[in-house]
Amino acid sequence: MAPGSSRGLRLLASALLMAFSLAFLLPLLWTLRSALLPEGLAYALPPVFGPLTLENFRQVLLGPLGRGFLNSLLVASWVVLLGLPLAAGLGYALARYRFGGHPLRFAVLATQMLPPIVLALPLFALLRALGLSGSLKAMVLAHLAFALPFMAWLLMGFFQGFPRELEEAALVDGATPWQAFLRVTLPLLLPVLWVLLILQVVAEARTYDLVYVLTRGGPGTATDLVSFYIYRQAFLGLDLSGASAMGYLLLLGTLALTALYYRGLTRT
Repeated sequence: MAPGSSRGLRLLASALLMAFSLAFLLPLLWTLRSALLPEGLAYALPPVFGPLTLENFRQVLLGPLGRGFLNSLLVASWVVLLGLPLAAGLGYALARYRFGGHPLRFAVLATQMLPPIVLALPLFALLRALGLSGSLKAMVLAHLAFALPFMAWLLMGFFQGFPRELEEAALVDGATPWQAFLRVTLPLLLPVLWVLLILQVVAEARTYDLVYVLTRGGPGTATDLVSFYIYRQAFLGLDLSGASAMGYLLLLGTLALTALYYRGLTRT
């Protein structure tokens, strides 16, 4: 390759990297600016960059945002606890016994291609008929419907990589297939359980459409998830500074969970 062509490729790569960095960092920096400005100055034109204050973060921490975080964590925890046994059974059957063959595997994967809003209205009608609308139970069941296929697909990959020799050794020692699964295979799912919990918490933190269609955070704020709470603060309450502070606290919480998992993963 000619020296001029090589230099041109390097310049192009540098320009693309800079453009990607700006596209990723500028919204974060602009949101941080809004979070550090007093309420009302975030909308100022031309833009201002002072005076800076931590008052928005203080009000968020002392306000009802904690209810949204708690609701998101509760929904994610129940989705994982209820979905894990079902997903483990399906993933084990798909991996060990080729249950359903390739059509069932494709069907499980294809469910992840559906936007949640496609099934939101049928779910709303079903939950209303069951008398569960306007409750955290409705959010758990709705999110479980979308999380279960993903969990089953993830666990299927785990079971495919799990050595059969361990189960066969348990069978030789007199265990039944069910006992081998419960006493040998299932305890090794604990790291995967932690991964699923983190992924589900992140999913709850960014899910907005299901909450909007099913409950709109009501009654009151009983079913507020953190993403919907930020929406209400920014677009209904017109408090851009407070919503930006909430967004940054959510980002820090997600990074803390990821760092905690990574630390545990690197220790094993």
